[in-house]
Amino acid sequence: MAYRGTIKASANFNANADAEAMHKAMHKGLGADEDAIVQLVTGRCNAQRQQIKATYKTLFGKDLISDLKGKLHGHSETLIVALMTPPVTYDVEALHHAIKGAGTTDKVLIEILASRSCQQVRDIVAAYKAEYDHNLEDDVSGDTSGHYKRLLVILLQANRQTVVQQELIESDAQTLFKAGEKKFGTDEQTFVTILGNRSAEHLRRVFDAYMKLSGFQIEETIKRETSGTLKELLLAVVKCARSVPAYLAETLYKSMKGVGTDDDTLIRVMVSRSEMDMLDIRAEFRRMFACSLHSMVKGDTGGNYQKALLLLCGGDDK
Repeated sequence: MAYRGTIKASANFNANADAEAMHKAMHKGLGADEDAIVQLVTGRCNAQRQQIKATYKTLFGKDLISDLKGKLHGHSETLIVALMTPPVTYDVEALHHAIKGAGTTDKVLIEILASRSCQQVRDIVAAYKAEYDHNLEDDVSGDTSGHYKRLLVILLQANRQTVVQQELIESDAQTLFKAGEKKFGTDEQTFVTILGNRSAEHLRRVFDAYMKLSGFQIEETIKRETSGTLKELLLAVVKCARSVPAYLAETLYKSMKGVGTDDDTLIRVMVSRSEMDMLDIRAEFRRMFACSLHSMVKGDTGGNYQKALLLLCGGDDK
């Protein structure tokens, strides 16, 4: 498959030279040469950044992340530190913070667990255990309840089927119809089990069959028949089955539209997809909304923070 990220490995990479350049940029008088840091960090892939981090400690006997935190501030600091973190560790830290902070940040749990592949979820579960000596499933279960909790637990099993079961497409559509639109009240468990376990390709065909059968898009039914965090998670799972880049394009749009910016979400998506599918997210963003991702980021942010985000975006789709 063609590479769909915007950040690529630097061809003439030299960890020693980069570590020295980072040290110089952070010890420029009283402040730091933020522009030089942004250009260097966004000009290297994550694996190269890890080598820079290790070399920095070898050369200077100091931790690069600690130095960056001491010299940078605000959203620029959050973004650069995120870029310097290995991808699985970044997801693990985001989930831990979402669970262990004051109240549960459900949108982080929903976004990460709905949009990551089964292999990514398995890696996250293992890394969470190694980092915190806790089971992610136990921590999620302790902080959530009801069918919302059940679907999160299903997603954490990372056992989603990989095939299309032709013989089940019609019956799955019928079962969902009977569990929602046709029933007084809603059988949430049916939605949780089918949407949590069937492959994305299988679900796309079920959604088509459901539309023919009921006259409704499955999203319309979920909005009518469920509420709260369960509704949000079911919608995220459906949208990711249709297209992960489209779901994340919408997530980015919502983080910036209206008054104020949800910078945590903006940073999380831009960083975590920069070496995965940012080109596809950009294309979906342009298709779904009346502007490009580049132009919306430019209008919503400023300074070196803006510069770094636009470098992650990688171009404009006018």
